[in-house]
Amino acid sequence: MPLNLKHQHSKSHRYSLGMTLLEVLVALFIFALTGTAIMKAASDHLIGVGQIEDITIATWVANNRLTQLHIDTTWPVKNNQKGEQEMARRKWYWQQRVIKTSDSDMVQVEVSVGLDEQYKGTVTSATTFIAKQTTK
Repeated sequence: MPLNLKHQHSKSHRYSLGMTLLEVLVALFIFALTGTAIMKAASDHLIGVGQIEDITIATWVANNRLTQLHIDTTWPVKNNQKGEQEMARRKWYWQQRVIKTSDSDMVQVEVSVGLDEQYKGTVTSATTFIAKQTTK
């Protein structure tokens, strides 16, 4: 009887020593899917960070242009003016649009900023109101 128990023990021990090929393939498949999902999430995050950076810098360019308009005393503000500004080692293109308001001494100015010289794509825009300055 002890001989028979030894034989059963060694048989079950032989099957529990390692994983089958199918188990290894399933584990590799699960790791591959997990790795792909992590890479996709990291890629999406990096794209989002780049977009946030572009929007931030474009907003600075738009605000710089709006500040220049507030400082300038020329009236009326010119419509459809275009220009460029270098910031963060890139050239940004801005375009301003003037919209009349119900007050003849005030206009709304919207500055759109993008990286395309043809103004086909806008990264962001900023708007302000400018009043005619009176001299005292």
